[in-house]
Amino acid sequence: MREQRSPGRVVVVGAGMVAHRFAEQLVAREGDWHLTVIGDEPYAPYDRVHLSDAITGATTADLTLDPSVWDDERVELVTGDAVQTLDRDARTVTTRSGRVLEYDDLVLATGSWAWVPRTEGADLPGVLAYRTLDDITRIKDWVADRERALGRTVRGAVVGGGVLGLEAAAALQNLGATATVVEFADRLMAVQLDAGGGEALRVLVADKGMDVRTTTAATRVLPGDDGAVAGLELSSGEHLDVDVVIFSTGIRPRDRLARESGLGIGERGGVLVGPTCRSSDPRIWAIGECASHDNECAGLVAPGNAMADVVVSQLFGGPRTYTRAPDGTKLKGVGVEAASFGDVLALTPGALEVTFADPVARTYRKLVVSDDARTLLGGVFVGDIALYSSLRPLLGRPLGADPSAFLAPEGGGAPVSADLPDDVVVCSCANVTAGTIRGAVTEHGCQSVGEVKTCTKAGTVCGSCVPLLTKIVNVSLEQAGVAVSNAMCEHFAMSRAELFALVRTGTERTFSQIVATHGTGRGCAICRPVVASILSSLGVGHVLQPDQASLQDTNDHLLANLQKDGTYSVVPRMPGGEVTPDKLLAFAQIAADFGLFTRVTGAQRLGMFGARQDQLPAIWRRLVDAGFESGQAYGKSLRAVKTCVGSTWCRFGVQDSSSMAVRLELRYRGLRSPHKFKVGVSGCARECAEARGKDVGVIATAAGWNVYVGGNGGFTPRHAELLAEDLDADTLVRVIDRFLALYIRSADRLQRTAPWVADFPGGLAELRAIIVDDRDGIGAELEAEVERHVEGYVDEWRATLDDPAKLAAFTPYLNAPSSTDPDLAYEERRGQPVPVALSAGPMSTGAGSSTGTTSVPASSSAVVCRLADLTPERGAGALLDGVPVALFRLADDRVLAVQQRDPFSGANVLSRGLVGDRAGRPTITSPMHKQVWDLETGECLDPVGKDPQPLRTFDARVDAEGAVLLTT
Repeated sequence: MREQRSPGRVVVVGAGMVAHRFAEQLVAREGDWHLTVIGDEPYAPYDRVHLSDAITGATTADLTLDPSVWDDERVELVTGDAVQTLDRDARTVTTRSGRVLEYDDLVLATGSWAWVPRTEGADLPGVLAYRTLDDITRIKDWVADRERALGRTVRGAVVGGGVLGLEAAAALQNLGATATVVEFADRLMAVQLDAGGGEALRVLVADKGMDVRTTTAATRVLPGDDGAVAGLELSSGEHLDVDVVIFSTGIRPRDRLARESGLGIGERGGVLVGPTCRSSDPRIWAIGECASHDNECAGLVAPGNAMADVVVSQLFGGPRTYTRAPDGTKLKGVGVEAASFGDVLALTPGALEVTFADPVARTYRKLVVSDDARTLLGGVFVGDIALYSSLRPLLGRPLGADPSAFLAPEGGGAPVSADLPDDVVVCSCANVTAGTIRGAVTEHGCQSVGEVKTCTKAGTVCGSCVPLLTKIVNVSLEQAGVAVSNAMCEHFAMSRAELFALVRTGTERTFSQIVATHGTGRGCAICRPVVASILSSLGVGHVLQPDQASLQDTNDHLLANLQKDGTYSVVPRMPGGEVTPDKLLAFAQIAADFGLFTRVTGAQRLGMFGARQDQLPAIWRRLVDAGFESGQAYGKSLRAVKTCVGSTWCRFGVQDSSSMAVRLELRYRGLRSPHKFKVGVSGCARECAEARGKDVGVIATAAGWNVYVGGNGGFTPRHAELLAEDLDADTLVRVIDRFLALYIRSADRLQRTAPWVADFPGGLAELRAIIVDDRDGIGAELEAEVERHVEGYVDEWRATLDDPAKLAAFTPYLNAPSSTDPDLAYEERRGQPVPVALSAGPMSTGAGSSTGTTSVPASSSAVVCRLADLTPERGAGALLDGVPVALFRLADDRVLAVQQRDPFSGANVLSRGLVGDRAGRPTITSPMHKQVWDLETGECLDPVGKDPQPLRTFDARVDAEGAVLLTT
């Protein structure tokens, strides 16, 4: 066994960040030991990572690291007194003041010094370094003095275009000086960025007013008449007139003490150490930038902190050893975002590079992955580093999605889960793992991100890990039963699951009642559809009944899928993918009569495309007469049950998958849920129906059925996981009933089953205990909720056709019911009609109308409808001199009107958007891509990644007889 011991007298030479980390870790240990930390600077250890903050006003006290470490009676801090000599035989060190200290173990944490190349004139007044607090003071004083002496703006140059060089250049600018960066390599941050990232960074820093010279060296610093810096000569032959030069050309380990005492030194300098950080003298250790491990001296605080932890462990007989982790770097204090980690140059054999560059947004993102595109090897981010903190902990691990998904526009489509393994290092600066962060919540009682940072030191150095840290803390708090704000929107201060529970157990059955009891305001495009879904899940009437129609979003608004030109697709149900020849003939004839585009959908169904709003009821009537019903392809509900032919036809089938698929589809049709869900049934293990790619997957076995849950295809595919196996048919249905009912109760808005299963407290084992084992005794209750839906199911198409009031919503223009959208146009492609692209952009105010553009006469007025024709909080269309206008009746009977044309898509669809409010002002949300406008002013409040486009507004008033008068 390893000997358990306690250190005696420990002396640390150096009082920087790594020495402070060492002291922190030692103070946390029991024992009768004594620590002395000796620093040559006159300051207690301070935050060198944020050194630039001293330029912009931070004081020495602001940068000083946690001083409580020095309050421990076993610890002594000595500042302003450098160690001059080391006597290894006597185990003593002697300081500049003559003080002699004995040690049992000596830790060298002497750091590094700023290296300046042998450049003529480098010793002139005005040639400075950028490394310490005193350096910052000298730079500030020099710039201020020269500005007074010269009576003009000080001209500065920084030699070195790395991280510190760019920070130094930004510091000069903050002091009012100009800055030119001179870099010998062909790009900025040459060690951390690839060519593309370096060029993107050059563009961004140029925008900040920095001049950049790459592939250039500084050959000579020239003096002026007063002997101070006046010029800088470059290898290109260019001469720069400068008044201050800052060298930031690299660092070298401070290893003089070790060399003079005969310790082993690395090939490139630094105290030679092994995995335990022990030097060639068993009583002397080295940590941080002065240590050479594998002939490399780390220039970052993270590996230094890791070394400090190792030495403390070793001093107490512990097993910890040091392994150099791949570096990660984040640019700070420059006003430009740049970060990288791992193998940025893709030097790993077989490495693949996946890159996305947006010259308009001026962003550059690259991931380096293994040859099978699964394992993350590195990343480069310039202009937008939002992914850096969440992806860096996955270095060397599976990404879990297509790499390109992370780099997609609008910030990426494959967010990293907080459910990281406990051993993943989240904060590399403080070497804090995901498990330690969770433990701070579950074992140490931390109840906020701030408390976790104090407890673990995660996120307290460079801060780049804070977004992921926050996510892990919040998830851990939720799992520990601690309240975390999860307001759905400004109108409801609770999650969708909490609101569902309140509505399910309460008596409120309209949106106005629900928002009055549990929320505030008029609602919005977030909460109104959620309430609509909840009411539908509880079986509260038809989705287009008057008190629910105004809540329905996009597809549910007219019970069909909205397409890019404002028309709709119609997808009837075909349970299990089965359809008779007679029904096929009817489907084909209907599509031909209405001139619609037809195709087989990805869910094994037939779809018609290009149906206008006014055509939908007529198409449905003919489909219903032919034996079809709504396929629910538009709703957040069951989309379809995909299946193979199973034992009915296939020679490999072991169960009748087709019959089971039909049974499941007819049972769950129309079941509204937080997100759409899909089911697959395979007749054998050959899995032809791809059931494990579905929210609920059923696979036949010789003994019955296996059921899998939490799968999906799409942008972030995930295989479903086994919930139960070898079930008989009735038990299978009961298990699926319980799963879906529990999902509907507790999932967040728009949360598919895959992340819901992944995030469920206790994971799949807990779900199995609740659903399969009925541990909590709620199985019958969950089954009853589904059974109520089955008994109350009504085909939404047929119910609409049977109600004249509902059919009125399908009239495109109230004052011209026979008119159609003037901007729809089609061309033939492969024998079928496809839409001609609409032109986006602002609405014209001139006369006339053409495809994709609408214009309004300078002055026009007309009565377009009656107030009673408008459903409160729901839009309707009207024509004003042939131009489509969207009308909205608010709950207080005011009528507001804006252009019908969505300026971002060009489609005439805004009357089909969701009415709501933002900070009390009425809004409309486009059904296309969710842009939001102020209904009173037409101001674009949320352009969703686009340049804002205002809406034209119209004056609408209601006269004494209830007529609505519209005026341009």
